[in-house]
Amino acid sequence: MKIFWKAFFASLLAIIIAGFLLIVILIGIISAVTSFKDQSITLKSQSMLLLKLDGRIVERKSNNPFEDIELPGIKMSNTTGLNQILGCIEKAKTDDRIKGIYLELSEINSGYATVEEIRNALKDFKTSGKFIYTYADMISQKAYYLATVSDSLILNPVGMFDFRGLNAEHTFFKKALDKFGIEMQVVRGKNNKFKSAVEPYLFDKMSDANREQTTVYLKSIWNHLLKGISEQRAIPIDSLTSYANQVMTFQKADKALKYKFFDNLKYKDQVLTDLRKLTGLGENEEIPVVSVTDYDKVPKTIEAGGLAKYRIAIVYAEGEIDTQTDGAYQIDSKEVSKGIREARTDSAVKAIVIRVNSPGGSAFGSEVIWREVILAQKVKPVVVSMGDYAASGGYYIACGADAILASQTTITGSIGVFGTIPNLSGLLTDKIGITFDNVSTNDHSDMPSMTRKMTPFEKDLMQTYVESTYATFISHVADGRKKTTTAVDSIGQGRVWSGENGKFNGLVDEFGGLNDAVKLAAAKAKLTHYRIKELPKQKDTFEELMKSFSTKLQNSILQSKLGESYHLWEKFSREARANGIYARMPYDLEIN
Repeated sequence: MKIFWKAFFASLLAIIIAGFLLIVILIGIISAVTSFKDQSITLKSQSMLLLKLDGRIVERKSNNPFEDIELPGIKMSNTTGLNQILGCIEKAKTDDRIKGIYLELSEINSGYATVEEIRNALKDFKTSGKFIYTYADMISQKAYYLATVSDSLILNPVGMFDFRGLNAEHTFFKKALDKFGIEMQVVRGKNNKFKSAVEPYLFDKMSDANREQTTVYLKSIWNHLLKGISEQRAIPIDSLTSYANQVMTFQKADKALKYKFFDNLKYKDQVLTDLRKLTGLGENEEIPVVSVTDYDKVPKTIEAGGLAKYRIAIVYAEGEIDTQTDGAYQIDSKEVSKGIREARTDSAVKAIVIRVNSPGGSAFGSEVIWREVILAQKVKPVVVSMGDYAASGGYYIACGADAILASQTTITGSIGVFGTIPNLSGLLTDKIGITFDNVSTNDHSDMPSMTRKMTPFEKDLMQTYVESTYATFISHVADGRKKTTTAVDSIGQGRVWSGENGKFNGLVDEFGGLNDAVKLAAAKAKLTHYRIKELPKQKDTFEELMKSFSTKLQNSILQSKLGESYHLWEKFSREARANGIYARMPYDLEIN
């Protein structure tokens, strides 16, 4: 026995020492990574700002130092904050060391509204007289739309140019659910005929109402893109439509040149020669380029007035709305509400901009955030800036602001609610043979149940609850937008609109991006000299690492293995976490 206890305590001591050493090593790694990230960058003269934009673009990048770490055998996509991109473009405009911007584009992993904001920032950059040069081996039509602001737009002689019009694809699960014996019991507002988020469980194709709304907003976005391309490339819109019908994606590059989509066809070595001439470098000199990630670390020159006393708070609300989340790019209603509350009670903050990029989510979580918006709006100007999406719950949290800005290509509206309760009895009992029995003190103590069908009483009860939530939703919109509930219902009913449609029907006040929203907020607060305060406060490096590293690793492995099917996994995962009444738009909407 004595030998056993000696071995036991020796092993225990070894585990404790190993654990301690592991913690020390981990802290050392974190410190090294963090210090490396915080190192200032020495910028050479005659440099170019490089924009590749091939990774995921989020509103504000998290401070997790391992977010983009590369692991052997696992492809991890890099992440860049839109705030970083816009800040770098603005900074480069007046930085004498930056001679121009070099865009090396293929695909852009964001929505069209994000592309619009970057594009507008590049147009503003050109007022400095500096150049923008774009080169692509192959380029998507989303990336091409961005690239059309360039002074020189170059394609590889054997490159691929994707230009064929937009397509919105919806995924339906009805037949698959039927095969497994799963019935999805759906309750939505009686007038919410456009609330297509539930259609994947009910049908195997789009309803007429869904097809109608999709056609309207898709054409709105496409027409806006055509107009922008036409203005920059001097190609008539009718001609662009004709070329898209030819499917330029599978035409030779010289045809795209003939149609004036590009200024020239060149190989990379020829492009490098051009860039040396533009930056004033010799034939064999190395071209100094700086990425957004590195240039973001270069301190911005402090304005002549010194450090501003007053601030404008930007509160970021990105992702699906819920009452608690485990991801960096999801909206935790408690955290966002806390951020708005902090901005409201901070006397140095004179105006608030809420950046919304969300397809919606929990109706309760949306109400919690809406309440804080209303409280803030009573004491200081509140402006909402819409990103790629500000629909359903995303619009819910926006409607109480003093002003709403969106891009013409923002997906918005979708004012409607729904609830789903799956009935798994067909799968569990009929197919697998699992049965259930229970004892209740009241008639409906087991409600809601996933092992039986709802009774007529229960369905009526759920319907009344959903109708009440919808009434609250349209009442908030009516108050915020100074409309009647009847008028809001006529443009609501779950219908999705583009930002351009939204401005026409009164859901949006002006077109513009985040920078425009900040300027409007400053004007409303009568500020000319101010700083930006970003909220909610990001968690410290160690806490963020402990919380998200395993989740990030798991998701990265799944994304690496599943490829384009990863979005289906995300869809099922969200549905598995679903709880309560939801105000959201379809998650399986793909515009490409």
